[in-house]
Amino acid sequence: MNFLNKMERKFGRYAIHNLTKYMILCYIIGYALQYMQALFEVPLISYLYMSPYHIFHEGQIWRLVSWLLIPPGSDNIFFVLIMLMFYYSLGTTLERTWGAFRYNVYVLGGILCTIIGAFLLYFIMGDISVYYMPAFSTYYINLSIFLAFAMNYPDMEVLFMMIIPMKMKYLAYLDIAYLLYDMVKGDWGLRTVIIASLLNFIIYFLTTRNYRRISPKEIHRRQQFQKAVHPSMANGVTKHKCAVCGRTEKDGEDLEFRFCSKCNGNYEYCQDHLFTHQHIK
Repeated sequence: MNFLNKMERKFGRYAIHNLTKYMILCYIIGYALQYMQALFEVPLISYLYMSPYHIFHEGQIWRLVSWLLIPPGSDNIFFVLIMLMFYYSLGTTLERTWGAFRYNVYVLGGILCTIIGAFLLYFIMGDISVYYMPAFSTYYINLSIFLAFAMNYPDMEVLFMMIIPMKMKYLAYLDIAYLLYDMVKGDWGLRTVIIASLLNFIIYFLTTRNYRRISPKEIHRRQQFQKAVHPSMANGVTKHKCAVCGRTEKDGEDLEFRFCSKCNGNYEYCQDHLFTHQHIK
């Protein structure tokens, strides 16, 4: 987390805001290409897959990014609209929770891991890996966003199959169980696809699980303890500090801080956590 804080101070201004909106736009373009493919009977989508073989042997370098246009498959337009709105909601909420820079690092890190995994599979399996290229898709990028959201908001309820109310953590358990089943039953090619595509979530889970368990109330208690033990720290260096992420006005010129009127105590939050934190009673 300290490394990310340093990176955010240096490069935070370059973060892409509303990144999920651009991801959804890519999917819309992909659905349009699928429609054109069916209409004109031209295999447009086959030219978009992430394929190191075609990159090396035919110079099709656009495949490094064109696979991001391939949307999650579905022939039901109603289901597609529901799915796009659902992932837009998850992504924008995560961006508000983490901040634009951290959300960028997570999503773009997942894309980079997917590309590296595709090349790794190609170097190991050669031409045979061409058959695995369709598996390197935005499906796992979306799944990594879903899993991260479930980890941050495990008790939030959604309508499973638009009928059954179910908490996010249970849906995440089902997805993880399905992935483990695929890894056990599949070969090393499929395992490489799954691990590479979800490596960003694995890294996030291993590096932040303890950090996320610290509540704003616990952070406030520690701050008060430090001030009592080291009175000099009471004259601290900063005027504002977020009770969730610990950022201060020194972490960014554009950061804004507000006190929450619904929390029992003087808890201050940055703009990324003002509307997403759990109220302390």
